[in-house]
Amino acid sequence: MTEIPDITARRAARNRWLLLMPALVILLLAASGPLLITLVYSFLSPGDYGGVEWQLSFDAWFNVFMQRDIFDDTLGWSDAHLSIFWRSVKLSALTTLACLAFGFPTAYFIATRPKKQRDLWMLLIIIPFWTNLLIRTFAILELIRNEGTANTVLIALGIIDAPIQMLFTEFSILLGMVYVYLPLMVLPIYASMERFDFRLVEAGYDLYATRLQVLRRVILPLVKPGVIAGSILVFVPSLGAYVTPRVMGGGNQLMIGNLIELQFGQGRNWPLGAALSITLLAIVMVALLAYVRAAGNDEAHHG
Repeated sequence: MTEIPDITARRAARNRWLLLMPALVILLLAASGPLLITLVYSFLSPGDYGGVEWQLSFDAWFNVFMQRDIFDDTLGWSDAHLSIFWRSVKLSALTTLACLAFGFPTAYFIATRPKKQRDLWMLLIIIPFWTNLLIRTFAILELIRNEGTANTVLIALGIIDAPIQMLFTEFSILLGMVYVYLPLMVLPIYASMERFDFRLVEAGYDLYATRLQVLRRVILPLVKPGVIAGSILVFVPSLGAYVTPRVMGGGNQLMIGNLIELQFGQGRNWPLGAALSITLLAIVMVALLAYVRAAGNDEAHHG
């Protein structure tokens, strides 16, 4: 009698795996497959006109951070690559902090509105996603270019005499990425605040806590999961951004995504582009693990 339930359970498990098989195959081919190809390409030699030659080589990984002098063949750090990596990490971190600085009070404002008004405010936050990323980037470009709205207004008010060069700088890239990724910070923080019991804030004030103490000891610990999720959603795409740095930086302020595209395009060095891609993936994984660890420690502390 016990064999019949065992057979039924095994049959049900087999059926579940058969139902999952199409999704697993698609996931393997669409996600793991390209990553595996990229990893293999990083250990090959570059072709003369692009592509790869099937010869084992570690030059691509060597050239990610190191370089040989073309005259005396001495080794040295690849200053260009290191500066691009540093710029990418720096601008991504600044973008995350700026989005948090603007997104947190925005989410708090929306969460404290009457319930009938919240949907309208959230609609205003989501509307930019209805527009193509390239169009949104060009909209910011039109605002800060030398003849754009910002300089025109400042000159008309007599604050400046000549246009300020804001475009094609790190500031313009930062501004563009903050504008593009700000909703990704607002949404998860708002999702956490929507479930927040604001009577706890009133209780904090009743206990003579200051606004800063209430923020640090009551609000932030309870909405920290939303802050961490928003930081991940902003930092990861910012690190690999291509369109915004290309348009706002004008090719003068490269980030990792632009460098990878350059190697697969004009540079015709596919192995180096693949090695840079895997390096970017590793940086993203380290950042994700750090965020997950911080979230886990926070849950263990409050638990």
